[in-house]
Amino acid sequence: MAQILKGGPVAEALDTETAARAAALREKGVIPALAILRVGEKPDDLAYERGAVKRCGKIGVEARSVVLPEDVTQQALVDAVLNLDRDKGVHGILVLSPLPKHLDMDAVRASLIPAKDVDGITGGSLAGVFSGIKEGFAPCTAQACIEMLDFYGIDCKGRRAAVLGRSLLVGRPVAMLLMGKHATVTICHTRTVDTAKICREADIVVAAAGKMEAFGAEYFSPGQIVLDVGIHWSEEKNGLCGDVRFGEAEPVVAALSPVPGGVGSVTTSVLARHVVDAAGTYFL
Repeated sequence: MAQILKGGPVAEALDTETAARAAALREKGVIPALAILRVGEKPDDLAYERGAVKRCGKIGVEARSVVLPEDVTQQALVDAVLNLDRDKGVHGILVLSPLPKHLDMDAVRASLIPAKDVDGITGGSLAGVFSGIKEGFAPCTAQACIEMLDFYGIDCKGRRAAVLGRSLLVGRPVAMLLMGKHATVTICHTRTVDTAKICREADIVVAAAGKMEAFGAEYFSPGQIVLDVGIHWSEEKNGLCGDVRFGEAEPVVAALSPVPGGVGSVTTSVLARHVVDAAGTYFL
């Protein structure tokens, strides 16, 4: 039976550290503040926003929502980002995505300054991740994977890692972060030949393909550590599930993160820490 890598204890440890640093900033007159920019009223955006606001309140980070109508123009959206860029009372900006189809996310990324890009979506932030110079911020979910491994004492050095998925939000940045921990990384995607074999031979597997329960027993082998980043609503189960078929992987691997209650529960803690980092690094 696999060790279940729960995100709750990881988030609690991060929150304790971040709250202490936020309190120290407040004593010096700096109140860490996050602006959440949302377009429309999508339920998943609202759910993430509620979680982020709750986490920030617990830690001592002010969070405010900037809400635009779903039919907002491209220019109005860019103007909203630029206004937040200029607002000295805002230390971090989170743009909830995906945006409605008529809006260009690349234009939003280009208008957001990396100093306030606490979810690592700008070219400047990603350049820091890919170069290893530790400027800006990594995408929160990718960083949450590393926090999970660190908390549970999993040493990546010299180990083989397989990352399932190559998105700029998780797959590619988490691969770079794993390389920064001295793992040897293979990124698997839709054109990869024999993905299951590559996964079975890995010591660490990060499932971030965004495909509900796409990976079953044939992808895993004894002794592995598996982080499931996927999060999907299953009508059949009437609940959330991940990219990994948990019931098939859990009897085989050494350690496995659940969905829900795994990596996803750490992301808002990473977000809050990034806001405090931004307040301390760029604005103190």
